[in-house]
Amino acid sequence: MNASEIRQKFLEFQEKRGHKVIPPAPLVLENDPTTLFTGSGMQPLLPYLLGQPHPEGKRLTDSQPSMRLQDIEDVGDPRHTTVFEMLGNWSLGDYFKEEQIRGFFEFLTKVVGLDPNKIYVTCFIGNEKYGIPKDTEAADIWKKVFKEAGIDAKIAEIGSAEDGDKRGIKEGEHIFFYDDHENWWSRGGGIDTTPIGDPCGPDSEVFYDFGEDKQDIERYGKAHPASDGARFMEIGNQVFMQYKRNEDGTFSELTHKNVDFGGGLERITAASIDSFDVFKISLLKPIIDKIEEISGKKYDNNTDEMRIIADHLRGAYLLSAQGLKPSNKQQGYALRRLIRRAILKALDLGIAQDFIPEIIPIIAENYKDLPDSILTTREDAVAVLEKEERAFRQTLNKGLKEMHKMVGQDEDGILTGVDLFKLQDTYGFPFEVSVEEAYRQNIKLSDNYKEEFDKALAEQRERSKTASKGMFKGGLEDHGEMSTKYHTATHLTLAALKKIVDKDIYQKGSNITPERMRLDFNYDNKLTPEQKQAVEDQVNEWIKADLPVVFDTYDKEYARDELKAEGMFWEKYDDKVKVYTIGDFDKPISREICGGPHVEHTGVLGHFKLKKEESSAAGIRRIKAILE
Repeated sequence: MNASEIRQKFLEFQEKRGHKVIPPAPLVLENDPTTLFTGSGMQPLLPYLLGQPHPEGKRLTDSQPSMRLQDIEDVGDPRHTTVFEMLGNWSLGDYFKEEQIRGFFEFLTKVVGLDPNKIYVTCFIGNEKYGIPKDTEAADIWKKVFKEAGIDAKIAEIGSAEDGDKRGIKEGEHIFFYDDHENWWSRGGGIDTTPIGDPCGPDSEVFYDFGEDKQDIERYGKAHPASDGARFMEIGNQVFMQYKRNEDGTFSELTHKNVDFGGGLERITAASIDSFDVFKISLLKPIIDKIEEISGKKYDNNTDEMRIIADHLRGAYLLSAQGLKPSNKQQGYALRRLIRRAILKALDLGIAQDFIPEIIPIIAENYKDLPDSILTTREDAVAVLEKEERAFRQTLNKGLKEMHKMVGQDEDGILTGVDLFKLQDTYGFPFEVSVEEAYRQNIKLSDNYKEEFDKALAEQRERSKTASKGMFKGGLEDHGEMSTKYHTATHLTLAALKKIVDKDIYQKGSNITPERMRLDFNYDNKLTPEQKQAVEDQVNEWIKADLPVVFDTYDKEYARDELKAEGMFWEKYDDKVKVYTIGDFDKPISREICGGPHVEHTGVLGHFKLKKEESSAAGIRRIKAILE
């Protein structure tokens, strides 16, 4: 079976066991400021595991796409990915260890078809300090399950992973006891850091054995389930929430116990084809095949680069197909970073041309079975990612040239933090990309490059905030006081229209006199009275807030692609443009390419009054307003 078939068979299997199939949550969770992305199958179910009744009952199952960017530096080995899919099932105070262990073993051996001789499991060895006993219940169930499959599974009491690295495994051992660093679950991590009042408990992990020849003993030590080598790979984890931590730090048993199971779809699929390389499964290999075709190079000789490209573009597709767009903030920045790292690795393979449009349709085909409820903008994903690739390649070409110039000009061939700041500020070459590229090309960085960069950035922002009066040039024919005020009010009006009416509104023209402002913008419909009032109220709210208005000069591509400044007729701008920012620099109300002049803070504008809203041309509306 391929990955899509395993996903479907898992849900069908759990449904027959009385579980209700629930839809997956989006990768970007709304109203959850604690995390950038959904990072596990359990995360969206946490309120119900903590006691809240679920509307669908006590037995639930799903397949949850997840993302963990903390693993981004590990991508390149055979099993780490930033994106993965978790097959999950939960018992909310219903069944417990016996039914869970038997069910998962049956799914692996009878449905997926794994050889039970290659399955190894781990259990919690107990903790004397807190009076929590060894989980002999789970181990005994496993022993019976293995026996029914014709295997006399011996038990090994290893304790720590470090002890396992020295000891290894002995013939016939399939069940291993480890301490709380390996086999205890709580939201706080280890047993000592379990939060007061939280459900917690031992877990039982399941591993697949790819064979003795896969273990690098010199590097990782002897093989055992919790070792870091390639022989064993975890394919599922069953958390038995049977305890809670009391206010005095002790633990007591819960009356209603829960089961939280998560199994990695990619890893189970890899086990099903007996490959320790997850990039050879159906969700990833077609991407690798296409990269080989485009680059003319072989995967076996370029595994790191091709794995990173395949992983990152898969993640980029899933994020953009859920409506996320590249930006410089939070999730949008993570998406941008995935795209850029993929492009840099493509350059390593000699792929100098745009290639994302050739890759994304393959990924989209792999995920056609995911519901539209989370992949809400599938059709837009190619265009969004293609645009980002074009912009970054332009930035990259300029930045690389300037980087090499700087290195050549330094007698020691060293890049300083000030150099890195200039690359970002003037050429739009991001700091982290510069650092990665320096390492890639063995370019030396100064010892304190990060501190030097941060200092230069802080100084630039301070200059922007204290931009002095009288430095305006270009813009209005009339630079009188009222025209200047109306010019700033026009920027606020456009920002209010984008916020209240439609985020895709942009300026189509303007005309300003000392008596009034006029703004033309793209929109098909007449504004409602409520919309007009809301726009007027929003502009006055920003005026009352007395927001700072600052400007600085930037490289055009950096202003457009990094700062996301509003602008018209980009092709007509000079290479350097002036950008005006209203409000906080990192979270601006308005940011536009403009020659000026503007007031220095919005509080001087007076009261904004929207006098008229009308049609200017087909698809163009016009606002006229005054300051009182």
